[in-house]
Amino acid sequence: MRIPAGFVAGTHAHNYSHLSILAKGRVIVRTDEGQKEYTAPACLEIKSGIHHTIEALEDCEWFCIHATDETDAAKVDEVLIRKETSCH
Repeated sequence: MRIPAGFVAGTHAHNYSHLSILAKGRVIVRTDEGQKEYTAPACLEIKSGIHHTIEALEDCEWFCIHATDETDAAKVDEVLIRKETSCH
């Protein structure tokens, strides 16, 4: 995805750990465990069940790499995005 400078990609968690690649730009990734700044090129692991937010400090290109057997693009998020069962 392309993330414009100043944009914050919303908080969510995944059912499975996955890799993300920051191909261009600079971001701050905030998780349940803290925050870290990354400058492209960078590869990072987002662990299963960890809520995360991506704040673009510059215009960015970000790739999430997920493994799934789901072939229906309309259903992919149902498989990958964790459904919350309690209020925060």
